[in-house]
Amino acid sequence: MPPSKKSSLPSFPGPRVPKAAWLCRGAVLCSVLLSEGSAVAADTPRGPAGHQSIHCQAMAAQPVEGQKPFHIISPVLESLSLSKAAGTKVFMKLENVQPSGSFKIRGIGHLCQDAAKKGCRHFVCSSGGNAGLAAAYAARKLGLPITVVVPSSSGPTPVRKLEELGATVEVYGKVWDDANSRAQELAKTEGWVSIPPFDHPLVEGHASLVRELKDSLEAKPGAIVVAVGGGGLLAGVVAGLQQVGWQDVPIIAAETLGAHSFHEALKAGRLVTLPDITSLATCLGARTVAARALQCARECQVLSQVVEDAEAVRAVEQFLDEERMLVEPACGAPLAVLYSGRLQRLQSEGRLRSSLRSVLLVLCGGSNIHTAQLRALKSRLGLQ
Repeated sequence: MPPSKKSSLPSFPGPRVPKAAWLCRGAVLCSVLLSEGSAVAADTPRGPAGHQSIHCQAMAAQPVEGQKPFHIISPVLESLSLSKAAGTKVFMKLENVQPSGSFKIRGIGHLCQDAAKKGCRHFVCSSGGNAGLAAAYAARKLGLPITVVVPSSSGPTPVRKLEELGATVEVYGKVWDDANSRAQELAKTEGWVSIPPFDHPLVEGHASLVRELKDSLEAKPGAIVVAVGGGGLLAGVVAGLQQVGWQDVPIIAAETLGAHSFHEALKAGRLVTLPDITSLATCLGARTVAARALQCARECQVLSQVVEDAEAVRAVEQFLDEERMLVEPACGAPLAVLYSGRLQRLQSEGRLRSSLRSVLLVLCGGSNIHTAQLRALKSRLGLQ
């Protein structure tokens, strides 16, 4: 588009579309309005279906001086199918179109930029997949090496994607906690800096997500639905709600049974370590949730919901059929809350208002999924 010509965005019902992004729903095409004189770099990575993911200047928490953040301002769309299932208008914050495939690039990208500015020579990250992909993406942009330690439960898909980004991958232990112990050992090497996947104050850079919502939505939502693994996304959402004055908005925190360390911590009123991770949603697999996540439940209304693996996988398949986007079972947990009638149950129990203006689903994304794997998960769970 010539700089002298102005472009108009397509009109979507519901939220105001920020000037930074709009989404072509069928092809999941993330695009932006380019400011006068701007251009797309030749090395701009390609998103789903080969379309360009154009990096725009997104709002970040304390951006590193002189550097643009690595995340984009993700689109917000109304979902008619989810609205029908939930009995109220549902908007989706599409973090699945971030350059690394999930919301993780927000806080982790900022943390990597800050560490590089302070002289880091090598990153090391423990991950079930998505945090490692965010860190590897950031390391590649910064021109620094990275070692990512993943547990065997992560499977081959994230390993392949990490290696494609240039990361050195070490498979260690069965669950994330094992991999994290190994990463902490490696981080003792001089010049190496550990990039934690969720339990770090700078990861609250995820709060930028809520500030974008303030600009996109005409009014604050009646509730926000998020997935909880280690608790980084929850902590970022709470920080963002506090920053924009929306701290009275309830948060529905969804986990799968067998990775429900946050739910157990809420019940006990203290951190609880699960004996093992038995859920198929491996990216939610932290045996102990971050302490900050438990503190969040004391600062905002957080309603814990635990779904079965089968519900999460069914939700992933239904979402693929209805919205033409494939997400991993970790993201299926909050989808299952909306598809299964749990939202209405919370309303009938008086834990949520009986009338909600809208509900906002953070579609956290996730790259540890493909159609063959979805079929394998269904088979493993005995689903038709």
